[in-house]
Amino acid sequence: MKTLLHIDASARKTDNPVPAYNSISKSIAATFIETWRTFNNEDKIIYRDVGDNPPDFISQDWIAAVFTPDNAKTDNQKALLSLSDTLISEVEQADIIVMSSSMYNYGMPATLKAWFDQVIRIHKTFSFDLARGDFPLEPIMSGKILVLITSSGEFGFGIGGIREKMNHLGPHIQTLSHYLGVETFHEINAEYQEFNDDRHRDSVTNAHKAAEGLALKLANF
Repeated sequence: MKTLLHIDASARKTDNPVPAYNSISKSIAATFIETWRTFNNEDKIIYRDVGDNPPDFISQDWIAAVFTPDNAKTDNQKALLSLSDTLISEVEQADIIVMSSSMYNYGMPATLKAWFDQVIRIHKTFSFDLARGDFPLEPIMSGKILVLITSSGEFGFGIGGIREKMNHLGPHIQTLSHYLGVETFHEINAEYQEFNDDRHRDSVTNAHKAAEGLALKLANF
């Protein structure tokens, strides 16, 4: 039995009275999860919608608590880290992370960045040792798969695309995912939303098909 951690980040919902207002990225992620459940209905799925329930931003006191030894943490410091501990535990349990995110201002939503800031934490998800030279950070976890599903209003953000250098969503998440123990990274994109033409409709259709196909493939890994 496997455990999936499903994280949605778009501010939009999927049950709006006007379908055009619904989140595309969440909808494609739902296709992945529904396909997975068809073949692995006993697997555990942990769900977080950080777009609807944003994690707290980290603070100076939060940082101080992180760097305080466990045996010296005050009750207040433990409370400050309670959410972080919970989110890290969810990542630790996951074999596969399914993450959906719309592109906001060419990067990830602030709520998703807040999630990463809560989770990527010294002594919990990465170790730090200056004896390693110029690369002192190493992930503590390993062997995880990340499926990233994104949507964007424009197009051409992939390798070789006309907006490749403007893409601060997928590459950023792939870099950060290393410190979640991710060793295999898949990305599915839906583009052209602001153009609302056949290219957009085809892109969304192809993204749903890709999500279904990848779920089928990974369900048997």
